[in-house]
Amino acid sequence: MNEPQPHVNRRQLLARAGNGLGVIALADLLNQQGLLAAGKSANALAPRDGHFPGTAKAVIYLFMNGGPSHVDTWDYKPELEQRDGQTLDNFDNTTGFFQNAVGGLMKSPFGFARHGESGTWCSDIFPEMSQHVDKMAFIHSCWTDSNNHSPALFKINTGYTRMGFPSVGSWITYGLGSEAQNLPGYIVMYDTKGRGLPKGYAQNWGSGFLPGVFQGTALKPQGAPIDNLYRPDDLTDAAQRSQLDLLKSLNEHDLQSNPAEAELAARIESFELAYRMQSAAPEALAIEQESEATQQLYGIGDERCDHFARQCLVARRMVERGVRFVQIYSGGTENLLSWDGHQDIVKNHSQFAGETDRPIAGLLADLDARGLLDETLIVWGGEFGRLPVAQKAEKPGRDHNPHAFTTWFAGGGVKGGTHHGATDEIGLRAAENRVSVHDLHATLLHLLGLDHERLTYRYNGRDFRLTDVEGTVVKEILA
Repeated sequence: MNEPQPHVNRRQLLARAGNGLGVIALADLLNQQGLLAAGKSANALAPRDGHFPGTAKAVIYLFMNGGPSHVDTWDYKPELEQRDGQTLDNFDNTTGFFQNAVGGLMKSPFGFARHGESGTWCSDIFPEMSQHVDKMAFIHSCWTDSNNHSPALFKINTGYTRMGFPSVGSWITYGLGSEAQNLPGYIVMYDTKGRGLPKGYAQNWGSGFLPGVFQGTALKPQGAPIDNLYRPDDLTDAAQRSQLDLLKSLNEHDLQSNPAEAELAARIESFELAYRMQSAAPEALAIEQESEATQQLYGIGDERCDHFARQCLVARRMVERGVRFVQIYSGGTENLLSWDGHQDIVKNHSQFAGETDRPIAGLLADLDARGLLDETLIVWGGEFGRLPVAQKAEKPGRDHNPHAFTTWFAGGGVKGGTHHGATDEIGLRAAENRVSVHDLHATLLHLLGLDHERLTYRYNGRDFRLTDVEGTVVKEILA
């Protein structure tokens, strides 16, 4: 005899049906974002096709932390020489950061000369990089929203001046995954000379509301480059594998009950990736395996630039092994410890140019010789530029300028030796074909085969993207 079924009233029926419909709706949303599939495969970093064939497969982003002066590096302004020391009429002293230290117009203390078949003007602080200008596509008309480091760093790294949003490297690995299944898809290297992290710290390479598997992995400058990279001496490989298998089985049991839980799937993969990295990462970081000629090309052994040279060579080894996005920071936290040349612009920029010039030139030459430059996009730039007026000091410098800065791209499908946009005659503002940070990001994504308008993630009821609701691809620099 069948047992009588418990009575279900109308309210309970609607509640149960409503919950079921909610799960169906959630599953559909996750499927639209590709997260349901990621949960099933338990590998959110599996390589994926873009929206269309891209010309670049990987990015090495060379970040000149602190804001390099465009008028002292790549944006030659003869007008500043003619008007040196003159007062700039109607200048808004809130443009920079130090309102009471505004001096007159200041010519560049560095010499400029033309280089390459393109006849590109280069500052003499870059004697090595100037030999590669025909590989570079310059955008001279960049501008941003903030004259303060932290918001400007967040803007150039995440598309927003506020913290908490996914970084560009996170968006790219979310969209494309990574060819390197034994290494992080997104690697960051910051200052190794004890000068600290960029302002805003790890938020600059965080994954924001994207699953944590897409955040950048920062290599530590001292000691083991990645925490817990090496297996404890008293733990055998077989014992560690057994531990991981147990954790995996427990997590997969939970995943069966919660198939839409993307973070759980990412956690399973993070354990497995960490295990695989124990053998892959030390080999990838072993730059001593490179020939003496290659090490000299980058400047390894040169006391002035050895630290940055090592990072550039590691970056090449990483993209060679399929890592999708590598970012290297030149300079640390405080003013004199980065490109933030408020005082003595001669000493400041000479120092940091000297630390980076030979390694970056070596990176470009090495990638080109190995046939990797065509598929590796190199980006050089900072968070903003510097003002054409002097900042008063015993030895004058330049204050922040959000209205104008230069960024260059090389490799990865860009048209070398080209120049897009221009600043006004003194370099105060982007005046011709202005390029926003959203435009820069749209162009970077395009070169990788990603449509910035289609690369979205639903969060808090809204489809977010790296470029927010703006952004235009700078087609003029594309090959």
